[in-house]
Amino acid sequence: MKIAMIGTGYVGLVSGVCLSDFGHEVVCVDNNPDKLALLRDGKTPIFEPGLDVLMAKNTSAGRLSFTDNLDEATDGADAVFIAVGTPSRRGDGHADLTFVFNAVKDVAKSLKRPTVVVTKSTVPVGTNQQVAKLLKEQRPDLDCDVVSNPEFLREGAAIDDFMHPDRVVIGANTERGANVLQEIYRPLSLRDYPVLTTDLETAEMIKYAANAFLATKVTFINEIAMLCEKTGADVKEVAMGMGFDSRIGPKFLQAGPGYGGSCFPKDTKALARIGQDHAAPLQIVETVIKVNEEVKRLMVEKIIDLCEEKLRGKTIAVLGLTFKPDTDDMRDAPSLTVVPTLVGHGADVRVVDPQAFREAEELLPNVTWCDDPYAAVDGAHAVIMLTEWNEFRALDLKEMASRMAAPRMADLRNMYSCDLAIDAGFEAYVAMGRRGHLPN
Repeated sequence: MKIAMIGTGYVGLVSGVCLSDFGHEVVCVDNNPDKLALLRDGKTPIFEPGLDVLMAKNTSAGRLSFTDNLDEATDGADAVFIAVGTPSRRGDGHADLTFVFNAVKDVAKSLKRPTVVVTKSTVPVGTNQQVAKLLKEQRPDLDCDVVSNPEFLREGAAIDDFMHPDRVVIGANTERGANVLQEIYRPLSLRDYPVLTTDLETAEMIKYAANAFLATKVTFINEIAMLCEKTGADVKEVAMGMGFDSRIGPKFLQAGPGYGGSCFPKDTKALARIGQDHAAPLQIVETVIKVNEEVKRLMVEKIIDLCEEKLRGKTIAVLGLTFKPDTDDMRDAPSLTVVPTLVGHGADVRVVDPQAFREAEELLPNVTWCDDPYAAVDGAHAVIMLTEWNEFRALDLKEMASRMAAPRMADLRNMYSCDLAIDAGFEAYVAMGRRGHLPN
């Protein structure tokens, strides 16, 4: 089948590349000339493990191409996917649908025959009905079908998630629209991956409900971690004990400095606003948003306590800036709260991250970039473990402690342990919901 993918951001590019690997002819459309030049040169504008290799494979096979010519991309297409951004609208938390509606208008102008238009972007309940209405207004001569096909991709594991999904959700109010999407995802259904076909509104709600539930799970274990610190319990063992329960499961029970990224922050805010707009407030979701921001603030307090209430003039090494490992995504990353606060308190902050530089250089001014963790901790008064990159999981703690002016660690991802750090020569160690040590 021929597919046009509108937007080559994270969702659009990963989805387009993977669909081409199913054997479909995919044309990805973007109006950014710099991004197009990168893609045509075989380079990806985002970091996602394995994406460049899969992109090169399908480009060479002639199944994948990139263009800014929408008419060319939609000509003869069986489906047109819209995968543009829906950021939080400034000031009120609603999803900003400007890019979606602009894309729909552009697609409507380009279509030469009735086509299935698929919303891949995360949109509030009722948006696809608005898309159908807009298409009809723009092209009353065409009988187009509108389908909702939300994505469930984890950054850093997106290709595996697309190729081996927990489920594929298709929201369609017409048989023709459902049939086209089922044919597109036939390579997955043949391998018995679940394909759920439902109506438009239910598909839209599934996406928001899933992300809000996962954000709740993250925030719940972070609150339990705070309680563990007060009671002497160990949150890693608590999470393990919870995770063995098949009704709960172990995923998203890793205590840390709060969630971030492209999905959870904006989707929880949007869902909360949907509830308010329909006079059905989602108190749990609203509390999750509030607690997540509080968790980030408490991380700074941990660091201040670690440094004996004084940051001015001290050198702090921060390992990891992205919101999670195996991505270059800085959106709503805890580092965007922690690092500026440290700088604002007068600390000299050195940072290390394998992939963040392109995104973080402008977001985090007044910091010193280092090539490796050992250079960052030279003469430092504390080291902060902020993102659990594999490169940071097996550091030589003795070597690090010996290089530091004051060997202190805030392990905000629980990658090590108090005993290990103290035995290596650290004089102070704090973590999330685990036993720590501060000098008397």
